[in-house]
Order: sequence, then C-alpha cells, then structure tokens
Amino acid sequence: MHKLTIDIDFLKTTLLELLHIPSPAGLTDEIVHYTGATLDAIGVPYELTRRGTIRAVLRRNMQERRLSSPACAIVSHLDTLGAMVREIKPNGRLALTPVGTWSSRWAEGGRVTVFTETSRYRGSVLPLFASGHVYNEQIDTQPVSWDQLELRLDEDIETSADVDALRIQIGDFVAFDANPEMLENGYIVSRHLDDKAGVAAVLAAVKAVVDSRVPVPMDCHVVFTLTEEVGSGARAVIQSDVSEVIGVDIGPVAAGQGAKERGVTIPLMDSAGPHDYHLTRRLLKLCEQHGIHSNRDVFRFYHSDASAAVNAGHDVRTALLCFGGDASHGYERTHISVLTDLAQLMTLYIQSGPTLAEDRHHRLDSVDSFSHQLDADQLAPVETSQPDVSELVRLNEAREPADPKGI
Repeated sequence: MHKLTIDIDFLKTTLLELLHIPSPAGLTDEIVHYTGATLDAIGVPYELTRRGTIRAVLRRNMQERRLSSPACAIVSHLDTLGAMVREIKPNGRLALTPVGTWSSRWAEGGRVTVFTETSRYRGSVLPLFASGHVYNEQIDTQPVSWDQLELRLDEDIETSADVDALRIQIGDFVAFDANPEMLENGYIVSRHLDDKAGVAAVLAAVKAVVDSRVPVPMDCHVVFTLTEEVGSGARAVIQSDVSEVIGVDIGPVAAGQGAKERGVTIPLMDSAGPHDYHLTRRLLKLCEQHGIHSNRDVFRFYHSDASAAVNAGHDVRTALLCFGGDASHGYERTHISVLTDLAQLMTLYIQSGPTLAEDRHHRLDSVDSFSHQLDADQLAPVETSQPDVSELVRLNEAREPADPKGI
C-alpha cells in the first residue's frame, strides 16, 4: 500500500471548472456531462441513473481466494445551494425561495443568473431596503429572511409585464456565482466548495489510482449524487454488494469544532448518529500510519450522503472524510494542502481492502466471527466496596448517648 502522488494541477483545474458550471440541486444535467467526460478521460467506466447520478467503478485487480468480496463506495455530491423564483412583483423585482438549507445572509449581494426554459438573465440579490440614501437606518434593522430579499434583473424592467415579456416564470432556477479565488499561499475561497472541492479531490484520487496501476483489492464504486443539499443524496444508488460507504464533504470550521483547514477531518458522528466504529478508526489509523494529519470532530447540525444511505435502509458501514472549510454554506475557504491530503487518504483506502473480512457475507449465522469493539479488560467490572449497613447501625447505636433520666 502506497500514499500516491496527487496531480495538484489536475485537482486545481478540475475544481475551477466545476465551480464555473452552475449546478443548484435540480439543475444538474450539465455538471453530470462534465463529470462523465472527466471519468472518460481518466479511463474509468461508469453508469448513470435516470436522473443522472453517476456510479463509476474501479474494478478489483487482485486475485481473490474467497468466493466473494464486498465492494466499497466513495460518495460526493455535484449539486449546490441555489434559489428559485417564487413571485414576480408588480415592480418587476423577483422574490426568491432557497434551494437547499442556507441563510439569506449569504444570498445578499450575490450576483446570479436566472435560467429560463429558453434563455438566461443576469442580476443581483438585494435587501428590500437597499439604499442608505433612501432608507437610512432601516437598512440595519430589517430582519434576516428570504422574505427580505429580492432579485433585481439587469434589464429594462419597471413592471411585472416587462418580466413576462422576457418569459421569466415562477419556478425558474437562480444560480449564484461562485467567484472562486486561488491564492498563492494555497488558500481557496469560493461559494460552492461544498461539495465541488470534495468532487475534485475524489477525481484526483481516482486519477492517481488509475495512473499508478496499484493493486485494488475490492471493487470501489465512485458515486456522484445530485440531491444531497435537499436531503436525499445517496438514498437510492448503493448496490447490494457494497458493505461500506464513505461520504466526502465539507467539514465546518468554527469555534468549538475539531475541523481544521489543515489535514483531513474525520467526524465520528453527525446529526444522523454515530458513524461506524471500525471504519472510522481504520481511516484514522491510515492517517497515522502514512503521515497524514487528521482531525476528529462531531457535527451537530449536519447531514451527508453517508447518512442518507443508512436512512434509506442500506446495511452498510459509514464514515465521513471532510476537507475543513471555514464559513460553510457561505463564502467558503479551504486550503489546497487539505484537498491533497484528502485525495491521498482516499488512494490509501482504495488500496486497503474490506474493513472486516466477514463483511463479504450479507448475513452471519453465529456471533463467533462477529466483530468486537471492547476487549475483556474494558468490560471487567469496577470493584466498589459496599458498606455493611447492619454494622453501620450497630456503630450508630453504640455512639448514642445514654438517657440521663433512664427513660
């Protein structure tokens, strides 16, 4: 097993190209085409579901003595946050509703594209009280809410009829510009790093495995989902032979969190519950053995493709591998070294084989070969001496003073 060299130029180029393709959940066909073409160039076969979820497969290339071997899945998502036209106002401004869960704080000031069924238009998302010269202190007192925003189109518009003439309709998608910057010191700042940075790292890892021709001991399904930001994600794309699913996504960096913009963040739990004990510890061990800095964390308000697979009823072990990103669901920031470490850890995992050999069986008929999380010493009872209550009573009786009246 080797920690493979990651093509950083490929990673950066792929990330920039992904960020420049609009893909709010529900408007993802074009980024599916891009990802499929990238897999074609790398030389990895894939298949698409009806809606476009991609399942590529790195095939096992080692001799297998057992009758069967489980597969693993690495899952990242192509969809991003966005918005949709909710109302066309009499003055020609557009009211919006969010696609995905995110605060209107981060929408204010955004440059956007409205995609109609035949064309596109540019505009800005503004607060209702946008001019200090007109509204003075009202600007600073209006609430934070999507109802407090409106989209100003960069067209000659004064009434709703002008909007109708452009064939803009309720339900048209609104994509927010990513505005990426890659700085010389390695920092990357952009909207939608969640999860396009994760996708770029996955593709870079796949490219490294293919180019190096290292042994792959079990089939690895590389899955790109389309609806993670709206809650479904990997619910319907995990094959029955997959025994473990690793989600690749952003790790929110903030006070009180373990995620960092350095190394790989491995959360032990998110809002869906704990991730698999054996798989998460194995990933942490791979980091330790191969000199990859790792951070442990627990996410309280976080859903992922991995948890979506379990919620859909798949009997799989799950884990998350995250790139630390500051200001998640806003103008996010990470570092190229984080994405490189993440890609290298994935190459090690792909080379490492099943977490537990017994997982090749869908069912066991005995606990004899089932795993253990705790050993005998950890389960030994804690010896706590108990007081003899009867002796305590006798001592108390002996201490009682004699009644001076003899009563």
